[in-house]
Amino acid sequence: MRAFNFSAGPAAIPLEVLEQAAQEMSDWHGCGMGVMEMSHRGREFISIYEQTHQDLKELLAVPDHFKILFLQGGGIAENAIVPLNLSQGQGVDFVLSGSWSQKSFSEAKKYCTPSIAASAQADGFHHLPNPSSWRLNPKARYVHLCTNETIHGVECHELPDLKALGVDTPLVIDFSSHVLAHPVDWGRVGLAFAGAQKNIGPAGLTLVIVREDLLGQAMAICPSAFDYSVVAQFESMYNTPPTYSIYIAGLVMQWLKRQTEDDLSGVLAIQARNHQKAKLLYDTIDGSALYENRVVKANRSVMNVPFYLKDERLNELFLQGAKTQGLLQLKGHKSVGGMRASLYNAMPLEGVQALVGFMREFERKKA
Repeated sequence: MRAFNFSAGPAAIPLEVLEQAAQEMSDWHGCGMGVMEMSHRGREFISIYEQTHQDLKELLAVPDHFKILFLQGGGIAENAIVPLNLSQGQGVDFVLSGSWSQKSFSEAKKYCTPSIAASAQADGFHHLPNPSSWRLNPKARYVHLCTNETIHGVECHELPDLKALGVDTPLVIDFSSHVLAHPVDWGRVGLAFAGAQKNIGPAGLTLVIVREDLLGQAMAICPSAFDYSVVAQFESMYNTPPTYSIYIAGLVMQWLKRQTEDDLSGVLAIQARNHQKAKLLYDTIDGSALYENRVVKANRSVMNVPFYLKDERLNELFLQGAKTQGLLQLKGHKSVGGMRASLYNAMPLEGVQALVGFMREFERKKA
């Protein structure tokens, strides 16, 4: 039986996707070559790119006035590329909800004047500051929000309406660790970006979905390959894109379109399944005398569940025991310790059932 991989990223990929990629490794659809060998301008790869682009647009219901860009560099690179494209060297507001938004804020200092509109640092990043408390600058070029903090397990479940908060400012969201896990309210978003390696496919691909009216504002120092207007003009082919990562992402999206749950399909089906998985794990933690989750319940992440053993002397024993049961990559991030289970789309319900079964048995033995 295949092990259950709870890694936060690079993360698990659906088994049937891996099996299809293996079958097509040396000869894609009888063309005599594998995807890694193809010219990115050849008709074979262009067909892969166009299908992946269309499937992403369909799955996330991306409006026509947004451009979908396939780039490289990951989410960390976007921490520089976004201000290079949108800030014009001026003020930008940041909501600090965890480690990733902190990194974004620090990087932006090189290119603009960032301000902290709200921060949850004082309580160890265990909640998301309520938008009503944000101190927003009406002249800011944009507001940056990481909508799911992978390390701290804090998620924004409803995007803020910045106009209702009194500012007509584009909202930039880093949705790397819950992209394609739920629908997006595009009426509240100016730009969304995501590294693929958590919930889409292998590392190497970065998605940027940007409103068309935000294009053409890049600073003069912005490299051409990262200028969103240039990338959009060349349909993500200005330079050689990460072809194999796009191919695998496309297979994942086709897998996602096949998913059903009751009368739901696609993203809505996977959203329902993800909530089922998360509830099972959180209920186990909350009903335990050994485990705890420290995030405010209303802000708990569906994708990334950090938890702690109240007796930390048992940490290594817990991890060793989990590994023997085929439950992998459960160690928490080094900056916060404890454990973390990432329940991305590719994690089946059976994996979470196996995890909670092990957790209950471990607690029973140690009680």
